[in-house]
Amino acid sequence: MAQLATPSARTGLLVIQPLRRRYCGECHSGPLALLVPEEGAPRCLDCADLGHLVFLSRGDTALTRRSREESALSAVVVRFNRRKGRYERQGVLVEEAALVRAEARCLEDAEARRRRRSRDAKRRAAEDVRFSEAFAAEIRRLFPGCPEERARQVAAHASVRGSGRVGRSAAGRALSEGAVVSAVAASVRHLETPYDRLLMGGVPRHEARRRIRAGVEAVLREWRHEGSDADRG
Repeated sequence: MAQLATPSARTGLLVIQPLRRRYCGECHSGPLALLVPEEGAPRCLDCADLGHLVFLSRGDTALTRRSREESALSAVVVRFNRRKGRYERQGVLVEEAALVRAEARCLEDAEARRRRRSRDAKRRAAEDVRFSEAFAAEIRRLFPGCPEERARQVAAHASVRGSGRVGRSAAGRALSEGAVVSAVAASVRHLETPYDRLLMGGVPRHEARRRIRAGVEAVLREWRHEGSDADRG
């Protein structure tokens, strides 16, 4: 029988997925889906004392690593890639009980990650509420005539996490006066002026802003004084 060409393995046992029909050199069973190269001839898993192991395909690095840690006996499964001219890892053989324990460990980690994501989401939500309240309070400080509900709406809109709006900028997070005024002006521009209609009518943005600038400034001046008509309404 011709010598069986085998890849070199630096650590552990090696099992091959053959590309052509192979039969066990000891019990002559076959064709073999997996074989163990032994003394220049193929052996089936049973004859190589590996028949009790189960195959775990590659893909889940954590599960593979933990399965091998849990398994007293394991082997790397490889297959020859003719195009690349080399053997490539396909998975591992491990004890079934070891695989079950490894899966349980991975599930525990997944649950721990889920709980951590939930905690982080709640923490971020609480931070967002505090920041939005602080932003609204700063609006009311700068514009005491701005209705309280409107201030909360402007703050909530400007400070949405990940929105890229002025409230999430460095200046916004620092509650700088410029950022707060910009957020209020943007709200006035869209709600108290015909700005949106001008844009929809094809007016260029810079021209549309020029046309409504006086209206925006008038509302901002009014809101800078406590007890304005807007506040009483």
